[in-house]
Amino acid sequence: MSALPNLLTSLRLVLAMFMFVALAAAAGGIPYVSARLTPEMQFGLQRWAFWAFLVAAITDFFDGWLARKLNAITVWGAILDPIADKVLVCGAILGLMSLGPQPMVALPAGLILFREFAVSALREVGADRGIKLPVTLLAKWKTTLQLLALAAELLVACWAAFTLPADPALLEPATHIAHGLLWLAAAVTLITGAQYWEAAHKALKG
Repeated sequence: MSALPNLLTSLRLVLAMFMFVALAAAAGGIPYVSARLTPEMQFGLQRWAFWAFLVAAITDFFDGWLARKLNAITVWGAILDPIADKVLVCGAILGLMSLGPQPMVALPAGLILFREFAVSALREVGADRGIKLPVTLLAKWKTTLQLLALAAELLVACWAAFTLPADPALLEPATHIAHGLLWLAAAVTLITGAQYWEAAHKALKG
């Protein structure tokens, strides 16, 4: 049972990769494969990608909770968990972008990617100098908000794949909610990035 948290984290990595490949294939981005897909197969891949993302996002909560519950917190798990989170978030953003032009998604998604890579680099440089940047409570909520926003964006982007009614009275507000969540996630993401930057700056000066 003590290995279960790490197994869930590893599952999140696998599901993130599957989600991205499925979206890329559905969008026509995989040579020799995408060309052979019928529209129904493309819609099927989009549905599978959405559910893979949803299950992967759920494991983000349970692996940490189980690690604490089972007293199974390990160094490997502490390293793998943030990597799995970033792969899932980045894979979902790139998968969304592969589905076609999305002007309202591009900027907040780009800001999220910029922050994630910048903080990762900051942690790496800090580690070389013995500086630790522990995860803050706001950063934990940031990840939850990112996953919620990306789930909403994926649902909207794959709307036709779920044979949901194309009534503008339903699709339009759903799209606005998804975009609003993504912009909120981007704002919180930048705030946490600034907090890490300030913490690293103070530690280096000290």
